[in-house]
Amino acid sequence: MEQTVNSDEKGTFPYGGQAVLEGVMMRGRRWSTVAVRAPSSEIVLHSERLPRALYDGWFIKVPFLRGIGMLWDTLVLGMKALMFSADVALQEEGEGPAELSKPLMWGTVAVAILFAIGLFFVAPLLLVGLVDHYIQSSFVSNVVEGVIRLGVFLLYIWSIGWMPDIRRVYAYHGAEHKCINAREAGRPLDVASAVPFTTAHPRCGTSFLLVVMAVSILVFALLGRPPMVWRIVSRVVLVPVIAGVAYEFIKFTAAHYSNRLVRWMAAPGLLLQRLTTREPDESQLEVGMAALKEVIRLDALEEMEEVMPMASSSTSAAAR
Repeated sequence: MEQTVNSDEKGTFPYGGQAVLEGVMMRGRRWSTVAVRAPSSEIVLHSERLPRALYDGWFIKVPFLRGIGMLWDTLVLGMKALMFSADVALQEEGEGPAELSKPLMWGTVAVAILFAIGLFFVAPLLLVGLVDHYIQSSFVSNVVEGVIRLGVFLLYIWSIGWMPDIRRVYAYHGAEHKCINAREAGRPLDVASAVPFTTAHPRCGTSFLLVVMAVSILVFALLGRPPMVWRIVSRVVLVPVIAGVAYEFIKFTAAHYSNRLVRWMAAPGLLLQRLTTREPDESQLEVGMAALKEVIRLDALEEMEEVMPMASSSTSAAAR
């Protein structure tokens, strides 16, 4: 298994993931796998093929546009993984997980998006609107809104971290990072190898969200102060644009993390991850490793199946 990992573009492919309830979802080159610790203590795996049109098409090569597509797919994958983990966590011992309900999934995705936009983009604007007539400069008004947005974001992730269930999710988040850090360091994919590594990672979604908040301050500060209705509309419709910019920033910093200046740029996001990760125990690391090894195995198996027909065709052509 270690040979498969090391031969995968010399370990450079950026595997990523997400913590879920009592588990970890890992996304690979062509597959995603979620591993969840069931009430019976068994690790339950669920894998699915990533959308070919997105991950194998031209869209993935276009800067800024690819960020929007990847983030949407990440949201959908994450919601599927979260629902699967909830099904496994609530199942009775000896029974399989309940079937995923697509209407429920899409409804949950829609509610999550509306909640996030309302809390982090619309609510800060409405708060500023209460005192906007006291602020002379439109630039200052937009900056104050951005500072409030950042404060709401930080307060939100800090406050939910006190919930016992979320603290466990944060521990699985730490397990996800440790497993990926071990893989990217070329270490064997086992629990002992992952233990010494940090729970922080430059490609983390926490860092991405912080960049979204920072970029939104810059973007909205340039829009002036149109009527409130248009300001609200701009906060909603520009979210994908801001997310696309933030995605490219995270991708750049992760690719050039060895540079001292880039490390300085990424430092705030890594620091913020102290709020969204916890030190995992060995059982949580075991779950993270199970997801990572399975998604690497599936990626390697599909690549091998693609190479074998090509090799057979070359052999047949040479024989003729």
